[in-house]
Amino acid sequence: MDKNTATEKMKQLEWYITKHCLWQYNSRGWDREIQNERILKKTKQILCGENARDDDSYADRYYWSEAITLVEAFKKYFPWVEEMTKEEIAAVMHLLKEKMDYTMIKGSLNLELTKEKY
Repeated sequence: MDKNTATEKMKQLEWYITKHCLWQYNSRGWDREIQNERILKKTKQILCGENARDDDSYADRYYWSEAITLVEAFKKYFPWVEEMTKEEIAAVMHLLKEKMDYTMIKGSLNLELTKEKY
């Protein structure tokens, strides 16, 4: 898959998240970063048929449940997801995480996200 195709697919997944997922609106930048990392990693793992459960902690179950919800939505609204190879899924999910980190944290104009003691 070429870079343009991967970017176009990533944009479709990003659109879904920004319109339907409340977890992206956490009020602290470090929370958003952790959620992006864990939810999107588990989403990629599930899409690739890998084990996405790290432990049985409440946090891990939360990230896993969000990932399951994303996988179901991605398969429903973007059927091309099921036609992709594991390598293509990994590439698109990597682009998605980079984009979400930029949009939700690094490129955000919300100064509360960067307050150290918040």
